[in-house]
Amino acid sequence: MAMERTFAIIKPDAVAAGNVGNVVAMIQAGGLGILGMKMIRMTRAQAEGFYAVHRERPFYADLVKFMVSGPVVVLALEGDDAIARWRALMGPTDSTRAGPDTVRGRYGTSIQLNAVHGSDAPATAAVEVPFFFAASELL
Repeated sequence: MAMERTFAIIKPDAVAAGNVGNVVAMIQAGGLGILGMKMIRMTRAQAEGFYAVHRERPFYADLVKFMVSGPVVVLALEGDDAIARWRALMGPTDSTRAGPDTVRGRYGTSIQLNAVHGSDAPATAAVEVPFFFAASELL
């Protein structure tokens, strides 16, 4: 196994439902360390920039609107094979297809209201972590 960093967002639906603590507990129980964590309200510019890779996709406008609809919690995570482990713990993007032992299975309700985001590759994590965290904010 390789020690990796990855990035996570607890999305507005999970924050509004009061599930931040539950998600953090699942992250820690899954053996991932938290290097940085903060609650923010994404600006439209932040959401558009963060999700720019999806700009041409039909769901982009709705995704941006959703991500600025309320506070989110952004996290920098670390652990052995952190990306794969966090993605497995999140479950599939469509929460209706996620198992009950996954974050999305427990706290998501649909493909859009799916509770969390996670980096999909080391190159993505290397961009996403510093998008929201300065090096001095990471332990």
